[in-house]
Amino acid sequence: MTTLTPAYGRDYKSKAAIQADIDHDFYFIFNNIMSPWDGKPVCPSDLKGETVQVRYGNLRKVAIFNL
Repeated sequence: MTTLTPAYGRDYKSKAAIQADIDHDFYFIFNNIMSPWDGKPVCPSDLKGETVQVRYGNLRKVAIFNL
């Protein structure tokens, strides 16, 4: 499962807010130390068909989404 974090200083207070930004295809940061893409910005449309977890709430909470 891929982990994403909000890009460009964004943070979220709810899962609904994350879903809205996923629907608008806003950038997130790819977090997987085993991947050459670690730390790079990625659009949710680039990960179509994947299950991702998004860290939010100052990285203390996790929400899971099927893209």
